[in-house]
Amino acid sequence: MTIALALIASVSAEKVQTPVPIGVALAQTSNTALLGQEQVIGARLAEKHINAHGGIGGTPIKLVFQDAAGDENSAINAFQNLITKSNVVGIVGPTLSQQAFAADPIAERARVPVLGPSNTAKGIPQIGDYVARVSAPIAVVAPNAVRQAMKLDPKIKKAAVLYAQNDAFSVSETEAFQKAAKDQGISVATVQKFQTTDTDFTTQVTAVLNADVDLVILSGLAADGGNLVKQLRQLGYKGLIVGGNGLNTSNIFPVCQKYCDGVIIAQAYSPAQPSAANQLFVKEYRAQYKKDPPQFAAQAYAGVQVMTDALRVLDRKKKLAQWDLDELRAALNKQILAGKYNTPLGELRFDKEGEILQKDFYVAQIRMKDAKTGTFVFLK
Repeated sequence: MTIALALIASVSAEKVQTPVPIGVALAQTSNTALLGQEQVIGARLAEKHINAHGGIGGTPIKLVFQDAAGDENSAINAFQNLITKSNVVGIVGPTLSQQAFAADPIAERARVPVLGPSNTAKGIPQIGDYVARVSAPIAVVAPNAVRQAMKLDPKIKKAAVLYAQNDAFSVSETEAFQKAAKDQGISVATVQKFQTTDTDFTTQVTAVLNADVDLVILSGLAADGGNLVKQLRQLGYKGLIVGGNGLNTSNIFPVCQKYCDGVIIAQAYSPAQPSAANQLFVKEYRAQYKKDPPQFAAQAYAGVQVMTDALRVLDRKKKLAQWDLDELRAALNKQILAGKYNTPLGELRFDKEGEILQKDFYVAQIRMKDAKTGTFVFLK
């Protein structure tokens, strides 16, 4: 099968270019959409910027979106549609690690390259040769938040750990958090589990309060995690709270409201990252949305950019229209891993397994301006 990616038609003696299709499978519905909505914005900004600057050798890209929602079956269906119906050259997605473990093998068997924009759980790049990620593993990022909590309160001795037991990312993250706590000399007084679908956390909060801890370490998604933060504060917990990557979105502000204030979250992105690529991204994001871009938008932007930059290299060797689709997908996968990329996240490379090699990481603390609006203040 060949892929018609370049000059395919003649209109008034002028040939028309067919855009290069890149799949984007992100959560546009379900509770996970609190994260996925930011990713869609980032991906669309990348598409707009790339096409405004000549696309791939003059050929535009076209992002083909499929709603991966927040469950495994939706992600699998999204991947299958993108691969077999839309004939995309590669896929950016899905939103959750739990989904990646289910959907990425579909792409692996079809030999379609995947870039995970927010799949930080242990083992994601090891799913297969065609799976990589632009999201740093949680084992690298999470400990920074615990260390920052110790800077803010060196007297911390005991912590409570809470995590969503039905989410692969949260399970992986809590392991990193608990190791980080141990490394800092903090004892874990209680470990409480919950489901991402839960709304009442009275049992878990009561256990935390009875344990008389100095620190709460929470791994969940935006909706459940935000509600848990809110109920912890409402029922009387006054100590520091470290939130995981699932809470790393301004979309939790309307969920936990004023109770979000003070939550500490490690990040793989900062609007202050000094690279030219990031400052351009920040400028474009602020111009459209009147606020700083969040991590999930920056990572999705980086995913689309990396795939496009790799395609540009291939296009210079041989115009993309001349490639067989299967051949192009295989070459794209190799080029992604071989390249070096200047993105909003800073300079990125990949190891041979598809693991991201990233230099810069940050820690932020939420500061609420009023009941529903706030900001991430980056700490030194």
